[in-house]
Amino acid sequence: MLGSFKQAFKVGDLRQKILFTLLMLLVFRLGAHIPVPGINAEAIQQLLRGQLFGFFDIISGGAFKRFSIFAMSITPYINASIIMQLLTIVIPKLEQLSKEGEEGRKVIAQYTRYGTVILAFIQAIGMSAALGRAGAVSSPGIGSYLIIAISLTAGTAFLMWVGEMITEKGIGNGISLIIFAGIVSRIPGQISGVGQELAGGIIGYSNILLFIILALLIIAAIIAVNEGQRRLPIQYAKRVVGRRLYGGQSSFLPLKINTAGVIPIIFAMSLMMFPATIGSWMSPSSGFNQFLNTYFHFGSISYNIVYFALIVFFTYFYVAIIFNPADVANNIKRYGGFIPGIRPGRPTAEYIDRILSRLTLVGGIFLGLIAILPNFVIAVTGVTSLWFGGTALLIVVGVALDTMKQIESHLLLRSYEGFVK
Repeated sequence: MLGSFKQAFKVGDLRQKILFTLLMLLVFRLGAHIPVPGINAEAIQQLLRGQLFGFFDIISGGAFKRFSIFAMSITPYINASIIMQLLTIVIPKLEQLSKEGEEGRKVIAQYTRYGTVILAFIQAIGMSAALGRAGAVSSPGIGSYLIIAISLTAGTAFLMWVGEMITEKGIGNGISLIIFAGIVSRIPGQISGVGQELAGGIIGYSNILLFIILALLIIAAIIAVNEGQRRLPIQYAKRVVGRRLYGGQSSFLPLKINTAGVIPIIFAMSLMMFPATIGSWMSPSSGFNQFLNTYFHFGSISYNIVYFALIVFFTYFYVAIIFNPADVANNIKRYGGFIPGIRPGRPTAEYIDRILSRLTLVGGIFLGLIAILPNFVIAVTGVTSLWFGGTALLIVVGVALDTMKQIESHLLLRSYEGFVK
């Protein structure tokens, strides 16, 4: 693998893509240390113990702990993407745009950017007001709140641009890589926390060993599901074009178990932050906040049930957006192919849809279980410093595999030895 990585740097355009991606991630990590003016850092440390702000710090890769300009991370962009995809199904004009190819997608992407800025500003205003009530703003007032909101909104807009630049000119999905970098950046500090728990006698070496074993098993399961696929056999009929004979060979249509990747978890995670965000605008003693603290706090049974259900829903939703069985069936028919035992056209589309629905159910349940896994890992091992558990592992492993495959495809195009022998 190291030898192949060296080969990747010998390819001019691939080297530029990798270096550009690393440079953009470096900019992201540097920006995570630029503080927002007018914030009391000590008060922020106290707020990290709460549900909402502790969760923000996880998503932002520690940027909220320092309350930098990237404190909101790319959460508003994710929320805007969810809203735009829902509106694409509901509004005919947007649906038509989505079918107009590259130009239509550019228009929808522009709408998503506008929505990101609007949502980021609204979220930043609410966060500023919540911080002011908590005593984290040095000089509470409309002027201070506007400066904080504008700084946070600008940081989110800049991160959105960084993610799009990585996707366009770098390697991998830019938004996923930003989340990946944020999670990985927290690992050294969390390992230090495990060392403190060990030194304080809270846990023993047996707890750490059990945690490592569970982590390896989870990683193996994630890789197996991410790489698992159902191959539908396709037979191409023989046909004569001019004086040449085409077709007659067999192929297959790969349907992945986890077609949606980590996107459903990211979508569900963003939506689960909405109730706490709304609660931050209200008084801590309000009925809504009392309900959240009693029945819907992070880690509660009701919270995990809703989280699990949202992940399964978004798995189906995202697969339905990116994979159209009718289009696939028409393409197979157009090139003279058919699935043995299934008539071409609509029966083929229904057959593919039926198989895909079963695979999506398995993939959605797996994603949901991985997402709520930390509570069980903590209960079994007693290790709390690495509590991010399955969700972060899924994102890290999924993004790493996807990025590795993209590098692999570039190497194979140039007849270089890839990562996988």
